[in-house]
Parts: sequence; structure tokens; C-alpha cells
Amino acid sequence: MEEQVEFQPAYAMLTLSLAAGEAVRVEPGAMVAQENVTMETKSSGGFFKGLKKMAFGGESFFLNTFTGGAGGGWISLAPSAPGDLAWFDVQPGRQLFIQSGSFMASTSNVQTDTQFQGLKGAFSGESMFFIRAYTEDGMPGRVYYNSYGAIKAIPVQQGQTVTVDTGHVVAFEDTLQYQIGKVGGMKSFMFGGEGLVMNFSGQGTIWIQTRNLSGLASILIPFIPTSN
Repeated sequence: MEEQVEFQPAYAMLTLSLAAGEAVRVEPGAMVAQENVTMETKSSGGFFKGLKKMAFGGESFFLNTFTGGAGGGWISLAPSAPGDLAWFDVQPGRQLFIQSGSFMASTSNVQTDTQFQGLKGAFSGESMFFIRAYTEDGMPGRVYYNSYGAIKAIPVQQGQTVTVDTGHVVAFEDTLQYQIGKVGGMKSFMFGGEGLVMNFSGQGTIWIQTRNLSGLASILIPFIPTSN
């Protein structure tokens, strides 16, 4: 599989070249254009896993599998919101955690389900669940994820603590631990304009986005007409 990314970082689009019989799983609505590929729609990881992802992870119940036809084909993908995209190779026995709504596609051997982020997540303004991506066939798998705004990778070393606003987390490696908390005291939390944050420690990489969809929504709400 070959990748080509265009129009980064504001309006990124990913084009995958598929050999004959090569397949990629895609979140519904992400396909922009394609040539000589077939599509099959299935529940994501089976009925109960798909239902759990839809109810708690903010993802679709179904995933579309696109397979290269005879002689190969290609498919172009793009996220719904303006922003960037990237990919990560999940090694056997490892996991990648992705913020709800940021999963876009994966190779056919990648499995996904949901991971609860704790009760404090209910007050963060974001989803309480992350998407967990992993493989079970002993082979690495590639995950494609998207952001609102540009993506920046932040490496975390042993002994460090890196704090990220919950609305700006896109993905992180399973070698990291985190705690959800607030910046400053209660007064700062209530009146300082900042919500809950994630404090990461361990050793691994966090990927963050430069914009926050919840922040955009809060700006737009006062301008939305309401009926009397």
C-alpha cells in the first residue's frame, strides 16, 4: 500500500494505492473518490463491539472495507472537519489510543474497540471513551487518524509530565500513563477559561491538534438563531 497526502495541514486528503486484493477499512463518510475498488460494509469488530463503539466511542457502527480490484486501484480519503491527518504503525502486542472522532481508516488487520477514560472524562466536555487500536495476527497494522487543525507530535521521556487540554488530544501510545485533572485551583478552573487536562507520564508520544472543535462550537452557539 502506498500513501500520498495532499493539501496539508488545513485540508489534508489521503490517497491510498491498493494492489489487487489489498484492503483498507474506512470510517463511513471519509471516501472522497476512488477507482477500481470494491466496497463491503460490515459492523466494526462484530455486532457488540460495533454497538459499543457507536454508543460510547462516538464512532460509526459500520466500517467500509475497500479492496483493490484486478490490476489494483486507489481511494482518496478526507476527514469531515478541516485539518490534518497522519498514520501510526501499531506493533504486535501494542496499542494506540485515539480520541473519539479522530479514527479515519486502518489496514484490514487492525482491530478497534473502546477504552473508558474515567469518570472525570464526563466533565471534560469531550467523550469519556477513547478508541483502542491493536492487532491480533502477530503482524503490525497501520492506523490513519485525523485532527481539527494541524497535528504535532510531543515525545514524553521518563521523569517528565506533559499536560494537554482534553480537547486537543488526538492520540497517544499505550506506553504512557495519564491522569485527568485541572489546571490550578478551583477558582482557575471555574473562571480561568480552561477545562480539564490530561497529565501524561511514562515514555512515548502524544499527538495533539492545534484547534478544538468544542471551542469552535462554543463560539458559534450565540450566533445560532433560536425559535421562540
